[in-house]
Amino acid sequence: MTAPLPSEKAFIPFVSVENMMRLVHHVGIETMLVELTDAIEADFRRWDLFDKTPRVASHSHDGVIELMPTSDGAVYSFKYVNGHPKNMAQGLQTVTAFGLLAEVSTGYPVLLTEMTLLTALRTAATSAMAARHLAPANSRCLTLIGNGAQAEFQALAMKAVLGIQEVRLYDIDPKATEKTVRNLGKTGLRLVPCTSAQAAIEGADIITTCTADKQFATILTDNMVGAGVHINAIGGDCPGKTELHRDILLRADTFVEYPPQTRVEGEIQQMNPDYPITELWQVVAGRAQGRSSERQITLFDSVGFAIEDFSALRYVREKLKGTDYFQKLDIIADPDDPRDLFGMLLRAG
Repeated sequence: MTAPLPSEKAFIPFVSVENMMRLVHHVGIETMLVELTDAIEADFRRWDLFDKTPRVASHSHDGVIELMPTSDGAVYSFKYVNGHPKNMAQGLQTVTAFGLLAEVSTGYPVLLTEMTLLTALRTAATSAMAARHLAPANSRCLTLIGNGAQAEFQALAMKAVLGIQEVRLYDIDPKATEKTVRNLGKTGLRLVPCTSAQAAIEGADIITTCTADKQFATILTDNMVGAGVHINAIGGDCPGKTELHRDILLRADTFVEYPPQTRVEGEIQQMNPDYPITELWQVVAGRAQGRSSERQITLFDSVGFAIEDFSALRYVREKLKGTDYFQKLDIIADPDDPRDLFGMLLRAG
């Protein structure tokens, strides 16, 4: 007997890496970064509605594997993501990810997608959102310290959202900087490769640190950071990994996503528990002040949070409508009679 076909509601849209790339080019990279920035900001404004928990992490000496769940009461999402800095030496990605979106009312998944590319896009969009609220007005110069897989996304998000015109680049590996210059060569940005972090931050309005090594590092020291800059510290994302000297934090006003997670994984893991911080969503929602003076140093201590993934997943689901940038996966056993799962198996034989 021929096995019965699954009902249409049992098919789940799946976005492969190939289709994600098609979708990005269909929308336009800079347009997508702007729209993702706005989508994340809209969800930050309704922060109170979300379930919030630090990501569930499994640490090893090689890296970390994490699950990042959240829900707004109507839709549930989670992301699987790893961080393995040593992978690069084997020709593998440092970070890979996939994510799922589901309806709370039924528990049925409604989207499964790659999130290696999507995480890079949403991380850059989150950085741009933070800078939109915290960076000096009319910022035009961005420094990127760490020119790996995230660099181009960060540069284009700052260009599209804030109007950045110049990007100063530094990496301990000159080939990484060469790669970034090559990839951004036709974007209209003025690109300035530098031979030291000190040279790279000269004249910068915004400094973004996005290095990969899993260790306590000092990418920036206190004497390097002048008054009035905004720092996006996005490379520190697990216990035992930081990028900034703690004296910078003593001078800066620090903004975070979710304090219980950031105190374990972010730059502020170096600080005492009573170190003052402001949650970024409060600034976005108008409940707290962001930049208050021209000479203020603002720091976005970003480790990535599940609500940002939720926003990105919902955005992708909306953008898929009317396209063929997905496959239908049969991953839900859904017999015509919900009580007869075994009967469906028998008939398939």
